[in-house]
Parts: sequence; C-alpha cells; structure tokens
Amino acid sequence: MLVIHNTLNRTKEPFTTIEEAKVKMYCCGITTYDYCHLGHARTCIIWDTVRNYLQWIGYEVKYVQNFTDIDDKILNRATKEKTTMKKVSDTFINAYFEDMERLHVEKADAYPRVTHIVEDIQNLIKELEKNGYAYTSEGDVYFNIQSFKEYGKLSGRKLEDLKTGASGRVSLEDVQSGKKRDSADFALWKKAKSTETSWDSPWGKGRPGWHIECSAMIKKELGETIDLHVGGSDLVFPHHENEIAQSEAVTGKELSRYWSHNGMVKVDGEKMSKSLGNFITIRELLDRFEPMAIRLFVLQTHYRKPLDFSNKSLVAATSSWQTLSDGLLFGHQYGEKLGFKNNSSVELLPDLTQRFQKAVDDDFNFAGGLVVLFEIAKSLRKESNLLIHTGNTTSSPKLLEEQWYTLKHLAGILRLETDQNIADTSLSRKLTDEEINELIEKRKIAKNAKRYAESDLIRDHLKKHNIVLLDMSDGSTTWHSN
Repeated sequence: MLVIHNTLNRTKEPFTTIEEAKVKMYCCGITTYDYCHLGHARTCIIWDTVRNYLQWIGYEVKYVQNFTDIDDKILNRATKEKTTMKKVSDTFINAYFEDMERLHVEKADAYPRVTHIVEDIQNLIKELEKNGYAYTSEGDVYFNIQSFKEYGKLSGRKLEDLKTGASGRVSLEDVQSGKKRDSADFALWKKAKSTETSWDSPWGKGRPGWHIECSAMIKKELGETIDLHVGGSDLVFPHHENEIAQSEAVTGKELSRYWSHNGMVKVDGEKMSKSLGNFITIRELLDRFEPMAIRLFVLQTHYRKPLDFSNKSLVAATSSWQTLSDGLLFGHQYGEKLGFKNNSSVELLPDLTQRFQKAVDDDFNFAGGLVVLFEIAKSLRKESNLLIHTGNTTSSPKLLEEQWYTLKHLAGILRLETDQNIADTSLSRKLTDEEINELIEKRKIAKNAKRYAESDLIRDHLKKHNIVLLDMSDGSTTWHSN
C-alpha cells in the first residue's frame, strides 16, 4: 500500500483518493522571468516521476502545473529589455519546455497561465469580498487573515508570530501607509502603476496577487478539492498556506487531501542564490553533464531531504548512470546472439518488481527503488564481460532477457532511458553518408565521455549496415562499406 508524508498532518498516511483509481494532482510551476535553475529541475523531476509511478500502480492521473506569467520580476525584465511581459514569458516558457524535454520530464496535462484566467481570479476575489474575507484599500484588495480561523494549519505558524513580507512579494509600505489592516494580510489584487500591464476590474485597473492565482487555477482545472498538491518546501509558507485560506474560505471544503513538498537544493553546502555566485541554471548543467546523470542524481536522494549539489556528486552520478546505461543496452548488444524474443511475451521478474514497488510505496522512496535497478544492471554487466571474454554466460538466455526486460520496465517508470534510436533503427534501407558521419560523431562523443557501451552499440549498428570503421592514430575515424 502506498503511504505518503502529508505536510498538513506532519505524518505518513495511506494514500486514498476522492474518486477511486483517479488522482487530481497540482504542482506550483515557475515564474517566467528567467531560465530554470537546479531547484526547478528537482521539483519537476520528482513530481513528474511521482505522476508516472501513480499511473504505473493503476491510477488515472490528471496533472496540472501552472505558469506565473504576471509578476514584478517579469515586468522589470520587460522594462529593462524594452519589450513586453508576454514576450519575456513566452521566451522562458519555451526554454522551460526545451530543458524539461532533455531531462525526460513529460508534459503535464494542462499548463494554465495567469494571464489566461484573470476573469476567474476576479470572480474568486469577488466571492471572498462578498463573504467578508477580503477588503479593498486604495485600489488594492487584501485577504483579511483574521477572518480565517484555521490559518497556519499547514505551516504550523501562529498569527502573532508572522512577519510582514515573508513571501518576498509583500511590501512594508502597505503596512506603513495604513493600507492593510493587519501586517499579515496579503494582496489578492494590486492596483497597477501607470507603466504596468493591467486589467480592468471592479476595483480599478490592476493585476492579481501571487497567491490567488493558484487557487483560481486549481478550481478551474481540477475542482474544489484535489487529491495531491505538491511543490518545493519553500512554498509551504506563505504561498500554500494562503492558497488554503483563499480556497477554503470560498468553498468550505478542504483544498487538497494531501500536501507533499520536496526539499531545497544546496550548492557545496550553501543555499543556491545569485548573490553567492553559485546559481546554476539547468542549461549550464546540461552543458557539463548528461541529462540522465542529472535525473539520476536527483532521484538518488529522498525527495523530502535537502539535495546538495557539487561537481563531485554529479561525477559520481555520471558513473552510476554508466552502470545503468550498460544494463539498459545489454539486450541491444547481445540479444540477437542470445536469441532474445524482444517482445511482449517476456515476463517481468516478480521478486524484483515487488521489491521495487515495496520501496517506492514508502513515501515515494525512489532511492530505495534504484537499489533494485542497480542490482540488475550490475548482474547484466557481469554477464556482458563473460560474453566478451569467454563467449558464454552463467545465466540462461531466458533469465537474462527477463532481467533486461525488468530493468528496462522499472527504469522507464523513473524515466531513466537510453537513446534507443540508434539500436532500433530499421535495417531495411541503406544509410546515407550524412547519417553515417553523424553516427560516427555520436560514437566519438560517447567514447570521449567513456560511455563505451554506447559507442560499441553504434559501431555494431553500423557493422550491420556493412559499414566498417577504422580508428586512426590521430583520433579521427574513417569508414568504408563492404
């Protein structure tokens, strides 16, 4: 049985859904003013894997992740670059999808943008105002935090201990000018300055506050109560706390049955920040390390624990990925020789599959599941070495194929996958010179990165096309066809 740690109750609980075998899941996404960083990579990889795992154990999942495309940081960048807020957002949303694709993060079922649901946000604010939970002040609208008696139930904070500006998006000027009744009240609608992008509203021209956006998007995309709300632990307070207050004040129902939060990312033991000069974008990381090594690095640490990045840790993850990659390529390299069927009649090994599921069912312990994957990969690598040096294996071809098939299946749940385009390319047509040279270049890159199983796979694939490679002393490779 799947149990997950529920931030709301601070304990592990059996996972049960509102509707049998269906999960409504929402993840707080990025603010679209810059390239995504390592922290974003962790959040997106973790919850993408959770979604995939839930589907594997039999749930139908509707997964929604938002884009915050209204924010001071976006407006400031647009002003600095003499462009529009939309152009800035579109640029970094496109970059987000490019980065996520390289990390094998599958797209969510919906990506609502704040600018697309301003009317829904306004309607939610009107309801809050009508029911006495919100008040207007000089063109702004604030949530009256004293009106929601359960405020603090997610974070455990008490009203008297709250500090103004905890979200980083609330100005001290609002309190000092007397615009807010209480220092902990937060903005639902902000009066626009003359130079800002704005929308007409019953309170004058303005734009939504940060917290109300997610409440409106969840209500529109998933309904009044969802099964699982996720995001980084930095969002527990005030963002998720404020979401609960806004949503539950209107509906009278719980916003989410379960709340799960991933830990923060550190760089060499320090909090990642631009001011410390240790801010790392996903793109910078992908220029230095393989995408699957990065994904593996993230999954090797339990999602609720802090993740400490260093060059040394990524080098170790790269080595670990090589082990898994060797195992995943085993059937492509030796399957024909061993007589693998390579079809759907091959069965998963139940003992390995059950061990994997038992580990992951304990609060999405993907690190525990990886232990099973490495066990299989190391076994296959040992058999690979025996094949190379003796031409024989200690296990039967049937067992080896079942091990390989099980490894591929379980790794696929974690989206740890090799590029099988090379291995699976059809032999029914002749390769062009351009395709041959492209494969040779890929082989060279693989060899330089010491991904020898991959480079051997390319060589063997070319050999099947009657292309013979000659590695020259100067490091170049020439070829001729038989």
